[in-house]
Amino acid sequence: MSSRRAFLKAGGALVVSFSFSGSATRALAQQGLASDLGKSLDVKQVDSFLSVHPDGTVTVYTGKVDLGTGLRMAIRQMAAEELGVHIDRVTLVEGDTALTPDQGGTGGSTGLTRGGIEVRQASATARAALIAMGAAKLGRPAAELTIDDGIVRLTSSMTGGVAIADLVGGKKFSIQVDPKAVLRDPKTYTIVGQPLLRPDVPDKCTGKHIWVQDQVVPGMLHGRVIRPPSIGAKIVSVDEAAISAIPGVKVVRLQDFLGVVAPNEWAAIRASRELKVKWSDSSGLPGSEDLAEWVRKAPLEKSDITLTKGSDPATVMAASAKKLSASYFWPNQSHASLGPSCSIADVKDGGATIWNSSQGTHGLRQNIAKVFGLQLDKIRVVYLDGAGSYGGNGNEDAAADAVLLSKAVGAPVRVQWMRHDEHGWD
Repeated sequence: MSSRRAFLKAGGALVVSFSFSGSATRALAQQGLASDLGKSLDVKQVDSFLSVHPDGTVTVYTGKVDLGTGLRMAIRQMAAEELGVHIDRVTLVEGDTALTPDQGGTGGSTGLTRGGIEVRQASATARAALIAMGAAKLGRPAAELTIDDGIVRLTSSMTGGVAIADLVGGKKFSIQVDPKAVLRDPKTYTIVGQPLLRPDVPDKCTGKHIWVQDQVVPGMLHGRVIRPPSIGAKIVSVDEAAISAIPGVKVVRLQDFLGVVAPNEWAAIRASRELKVKWSDSSGLPGSEDLAEWVRKAPLEKSDITLTKGSDPATVMAASAKKLSASYFWPNQSHASLGPSCSIADVKDGGATIWNSSQGTHGLRQNIAKVFGLQLDKIRVVYLDGAGSYGGNGNEDAAADAVLLSKAVGAPVRVQWMRHDEHGWD
């Protein structure tokens, strides 16, 4: 945890922002990992979720990300309420695998209902610890104390006291989250439930917000993947001479994966359109006519999870006086994000830094390590807002494209999908 604090300090004024956006994101992401930042943060430890700094400000860390639900403000409210700290003194770090605990993916609007609860419990545990420290410092029973505006005070007078920054500022709590820590009574809330403005909205309304599509890193090249006309098609031949007039373009071919990397985006687009590729025929998709039956017969990856407990369904059906039967088919739908998916990868020294709008940055980190043979403790995924989410769009697939291209050319590569990529391959 001390390395994490040093890492944040190295990023300059990073933690004063509400989330990793703009130049602050770039500054932090390019500092490189400290020796232990690739290790998973223990979700059972208070220090994984929050830090109290010497100036009395608090940084909250969450593996959940804000997909438009207002999490960036709401989780800060929950932490501030439990800690007894003014909301303006609480900042939030979200979805950065080097800095935040793995709380699972953010889906089904569970960022608050699951992720927020863990932050609140950690904050309540921290409050109890701070009051105990304050009791020892003030020579008063903990039962007589509370935390108000970042100061441990006597509940009866609400005057004097000792600042939490003087008790633990800059140091670790080194305690586990107590799932039974007493939460503040909702009747006493002064921060939770207040209609505070979301910090990201002004910049989104004025065009200043940094989306993953806007992200720039030093030495970054631009890549495009050239897709086959159908799933399963193989490369027969590639004529690189067709793009010889476009300066600085590199062709990357890994078996039947084909891409181009160029110094600027327009050169990458031109090269992807003008490179002459001959593909084999393929019939890898079943078509629409018998799709429902094809899906039923497709091989399954089975698990040992028990979905229901109780009576045997076949026995109950056999004894039922009335039986109803129906068949339902719900084919996959494209998520068709407002802006096509984008990702940047910088692969080096057996690891990678990836900028992506994944709803599950920790899961993406694990998949990248497993699929591409990179060292898990050298992989960092940094969350940036994308132009849509709501499930499986192409963001993580764009990350895979970027990793392949960056690994091949030895430089950071930005892969911006086109509309035909998003609709045809998400």
